[in-house]
Amino acid sequence: MKKHNFSAGPCILPEEVLQKASEAIINFNDDNLSLIEISHRSKPFVDVIENARSLALELLGLENKGYTALFLQGGASNQFLMTAYNLLNKKAAYLNTGTWSSKAIKEAKLFGELIEVTSSKDKDFNYIPKNYTIPTDVDYFHCTSNNTIYGTQMKNFPKTEVPLICDMSSDIFSRQLDFSKFDLIYAGAQKNMGPAGTTLVIIKDDILGKVERVIPSMLSYQAFIDKESMFNTPPVFAVYTSMLTLEWLKNLGGIPFIEKVNKQKSALLYAEIDRNSLFKGSVIKEDRSHMNATFNITSEALKNKFDTLWKQADINGLDGHRSIGGYRASMYNALPLYSVQALVDVMQELERIS
Repeated sequence: MKKHNFSAGPCILPEEVLQKASEAIINFNDDNLSLIEISHRSKPFVDVIENARSLALELLGLENKGYTALFLQGGASNQFLMTAYNLLNKKAAYLNTGTWSSKAIKEAKLFGELIEVTSSKDKDFNYIPKNYTIPTDVDYFHCTSNNTIYGTQMKNFPKTEVPLICDMSSDIFSRQLDFSKFDLIYAGAQKNMGPAGTTLVIIKDDILGKVERVIPSMLSYQAFIDKESMFNTPPVFAVYTSMLTLEWLKNLGGIPFIEKVNKQKSALLYAEIDRNSLFKGSVIKEDRSHMNATFNITSEALKNKFDTLWKQADINGLDGHRSIGGYRASMYNALPLYSVQALVDVMQELERIS
């Protein structure tokens, strides 16, 4: 039986996706060729990437609404750079809620003036700032919807007159939102959609062409739009596996279905964290992430015992990020409810024997 995989990324993937992807490595489309040895210009793979792009827009409710879906390389970290390169003409506003938004700010400063509208750094990023004002004279406003390291999640997004840009790497396709309010969304596949190696970018077509600088081709959204995401050789396996995951999600009932499951999982785990005196959540309750639950053990003397118990229970990936320690349970779309129950059982067992 497969381990209960709470890894923050690369993420857990559905069993049927892993099965189909592994079969394609040996024999893709019954052509007696591997997926990773066919031409990326061949019709079988062009069909794959077109289907993946179409599914992304369909699941987000953005079909025929002036958006383009791209599968790019370089991870979300490259998008910190690309968004600014393509969109920052003079000045941009950023919300700082953790490590990844801090890195996005660092990259954007290379291209223009940056306004940090507010930050939760004062309390080690354990909350999402609220009631801030976004300037109207900026080129765009950038935020991070879910903070994988700290376990916070934006439950509401600001109304703004300027383009809204969002890094949704760790909660893309996990909950219902009005995605049409965003002008650009990007997400590394390895957090909730597929294997490492590709990044999904959803971009509103009319926000481009407004910067004065010359943009190198490999960093130009327009270059990839013009070539239908095939400006250069795409990461074929990562795109194919992402396509399979999107098909799996659609067949389940799409985002409305998976959101209900995700809320069940997070409610189960947070209820135990709050009930069990041996554990304490790291984030204020109203800003807790449904994807990444961060918590600590209240007695360091029990840490070794707890670590032994969850590893014996075939649980994987529960250690917190190396920068903050503690524990982190990542409950991405493909994680089953019974895996969360297995973790809760271990937490209750620790309480029983302590």
